[in-house]
Amino acid sequence: MTEPPGQTVAPRGRPRNVAVDRAVVDTVLRLLIEGVSFGDLSMVAVARETGVSRATVYRRWPTMDALLLDVLEAIEDPLPEPAGRSLREDLVNAVEATRKRSLAKHESALMRNMLTQIHTSPQLWQAYRDTFIVPRRQAFARILERGLADGEIRPEYGDDLELLVDMVVSPVLSRATLRPNSLLEENLAERVVDAFLQGVRPKG
Repeated sequence: MTEPPGQTVAPRGRPRNVAVDRAVVDTVLRLLIEGVSFGDLSMVAVARETGVSRATVYRRWPTMDALLLDVLEAIEDPLPEPAGRSLREDLVNAVEATRKRSLAKHESALMRNMLTQIHTSPQLWQAYRDTFIVPRRQAFARILERGLADGEIRPEYGDDLELLVDMVVSPVLSRATLRPNSLLEENLAERVVDAFLQGVRPKG
């Protein structure tokens, strides 16, 4: 039925409690840091650890995948806006932001767990990829495209921009996910970017 002009429909149900939402998200992050895997997480366990009812959790998130995506969004920070002064500076800042994220225990635990979802929960993996991975790769690609346009990268590398993105972001991510006990030194971003630029800059 159409509502009369000027009238609005009152929202049904109880409004969400932001404090409860945050408590649930924090509980999931804590459990992951403690070594609980995605496969071992359940709504019942999350509710019990948070100190709320299972119905409270289900009212907010119909599935564990939906909850995990909200957890990922809660800790997501965009890459810094490129200053545009030089290719090196923008790449170092972007790689450094990735390094700092990887230092966070909850971030590295999430990334390692998410890799297991490629086959066990492809829908969750696809949502994670589309929502978080693709925008970050696109941000790196825009920096590299400007470097190509400015002549700071040899033009033949423009034929495979995805490869250039892989070369810049993979060193930090591989250490964080595949070698969790390895160091992510403070000068790692500079060393990664300098090694990359040495290979792609115009010769002579």
